[in-house]
Amino acid sequence: MRLDSVFVGIAVAVLVAWLAWQTVPPEPAVPERLQVENLMSGDSQDFRRVTEPIPLSFPEDHAQHPPYQNEWWYFTGNLETSEGGRLGFQYTLFRFATPPAQAIDSEWETQAMWMAHLALSDGREQRFFQAERFARGSLELAGAETDRWWLRDWEVTLDSQDWQLKADAGDFALDLSLTPSRPIVLQGDEGYSRKGPDPGNASRYYSITRLATNGQIRIGNETFPVQGLSWLDREWGSSQLSEEQAGWDWFAIQLDDGRDLMLARLRNKDGSDSEWSYGLLVEPNGESTYLTDEDYEATVDRRWTDSKGDRWPLDWQVSVPAANLNIHTRAVFDDQHWRQSVDYWEGMIDVLDQVSGEPIGRGYLELSGYGE
Repeated sequence: MRLDSVFVGIAVAVLVAWLAWQTVPPEPAVPERLQVENLMSGDSQDFRRVTEPIPLSFPEDHAQHPPYQNEWWYFTGNLETSEGGRLGFQYTLFRFATPPAQAIDSEWETQAMWMAHLALSDGREQRFFQAERFARGSLELAGAETDRWWLRDWEVTLDSQDWQLKADAGDFALDLSLTPSRPIVLQGDEGYSRKGPDPGNASRYYSITRLATNGQIRIGNETFPVQGLSWLDREWGSSQLSEEQAGWDWFAIQLDDGRDLMLARLRNKDGSDSEWSYGLLVEPNGESTYLTDEDYEATVDRRWTDSKGDRWPLDWQVSVPAANLNIHTRAVFDDQHWRQSVDYWEGMIDVLDQVSGEPIGRGYLELSGYGE
């Protein structure tokens, strides 16, 4: 589930007010920290809510869904240089619907704000690069169509079946081609992903769990040819989390035997696991099995303490008995920590067999709600 995290309430009001008086399109100032529980819950009475399964349609559902409060387009990937060096990336485009207001006669008038996150994990030197951008959904500054998702010059385009990702953050840049090697899978009940007790605590959710990836990554003045595997998550909805929930632990795992595993361990504000936690196991032929919170177990094996004193659970023991899976996930390095408008951890993980300790896959881990 994607954050990954969405502008509502005060955060949206601040951004809209700041941008309203601008005569040129600079990067807007943002609140010092946006709270996950505010981004994913709250008052959604002005927006459509996801309350039941509805058939998804492609490529139409690759585009934005304005009636809903928030949505995101989320790529993560584990790559290698030609010398075998480990590099990981994250690119996320978020759309945040603004509260309804009286229309104004201006080219700046918009019904949405957009945010993009770009990150690079350099496993060779244990360095984490991150960049963030914002824009109004006007003047073609940002948007999402069936074959193009963009915020200014950070852009994803669909060429036939291949996704092309190009984004330059100055000190690092990505230029990647991503080709699906298995079909789209629908999360939850045919794309209806429940996350809480109310029917509206849900999203429309689909994934492409394995994309063959190649291209180049620039770090400083050096450019590296890369190849590997990526993952696409795509969600939209309104007020997805319930008032009792505070965050999540999200695993996207690609196993060497060809299976893919997604787990979304939702957490309540009292620290307990939510009964609405869920997952998905994808077979090499593309067939998938939905997992409830009773179908798997994930326990913390090691925590890392950041400079603020917040403790992040980076290493885990995970078991899925019905799939005969008993794995240990381990962060490639500790400080893959987002420190911009949203405080979260997102980074590369290794997947090991619990008994032998041998590597059996790779993945990405997202942790939210710990730094707030």
